Amino acid sequence: PDQVDRLLAAPATQHSPNALRDVALMETLYATGVRVSELINLNLGDIDLFNRLVACNSGRRSRVVPIFPRAVAALQVYLDEGRPQLVVDPNEQALFLNHRGQRLTRQGLWLIIKRYVDEVGIEAAVTPHTLRHSFATHLLNGGADVREVQGLLGHANISTTQVYAQLSQERLREVYDEAHPRAH
Repeated sequence: PDQVDRLLAAPATQHSPNALRDVALMETLYATGVRVSELINLNLGDIDLFNRLVACNSGRRSRVVPIFPRAVAALQVYLDEGRPQLVVDPNEQALFLNHRGQRLTRQGLWLIIKRYVDEVGIEAAVTPHTLRHSFATHLLNGGADVREVQGLLGHANISTTQVYAQLSQERLREVYDEAHPRAH
């Protein structure tokens, strides 16, 4: 969680249109746990900031995911101050735009994340998908039910989600072994 906090705070020190976009996209990615393809395919009509919801479409399946207030605030600032400076075609519906005013690509998102990972000095390998993993793991570590996390992630099969629960159990074992006086 502390590395995620450092990563999400990195672009917040700037106020350029790209930095406002970067704050909004990373907060949205971590707040919702959406897939990278779902994030870059979000359109303006897919977000409901008043009700704090994001509609995700992944091929044949769609779901609505709640979003926390900090991400809503970041999206609002981006929509009010950042996106209008990036948009070239007033008919463009893509939520997240690159510096040319076009829909952000997977590669573009990866480069953005990589830049901030390097900037804050995180040595672990971090990709945009890492924020999805962090979303799921942090929810499970916080006591969320695996079935609820399955719904939020849009997994068809519970076994896919249980991988995160297993990782959470491994972390609990590490904490137990380190902290319990008789575990040594």
